[in-house]
Amino acid sequence: MNHVKIKVMDRRTFLIGAGVSAATLAGLSTIASATPEEAAAFIAKITGGKKPTEGGMKLEMPEIAENGATVPVKVSADTPQTDKDYCKSITIIATKNPYPRLCAFHFTPRSGKAFASIRVRMATTQEVMAVAEMSDGSFRIARTTVKVTIGGCGG
Repeated sequence: MNHVKIKVMDRRTFLIGAGVSAATLAGLSTIASATPEEAAAFIAKITGGKKPTEGGMKLEMPEIAENGATVPVKVSADTPQTDKDYCKSITIIATKNPYPRLCAFHFTPRSGKAFASIRVRMATTQEVMAVAEMSDGSFRIARTTVKVTIGGCGG
């Protein structure tokens, strides 16, 4: 018969381990996130200070995301994608993620359609914006707010 020897942790070792664990969790909970002001500054940077106009594009996301790790996004610009009239790029921006820019898509005049679909990670409930740069130098914007819940129980 084999005997298993169990080592009992003393109080001091336990308290040191618990303190290190608590400090680690506290550090993780304060991971930096963007602010709405930083998101606005990022938009100003990509537009060269031009104000994007509302409309002319769609940003589709669920109102409530039960899993912030994989939130579906569909974005499109209403444009014929011809040599003279096309969407050059669409950038998706979140106001409270660690970095404002979630992703960017680039299109050519012959892309067929300015449409993209992706899944993104969202840290918390926040506003998400899609900014499209058009071939004439103008910019369009679409906005939505996504409530990120933990297992569908609020957040």
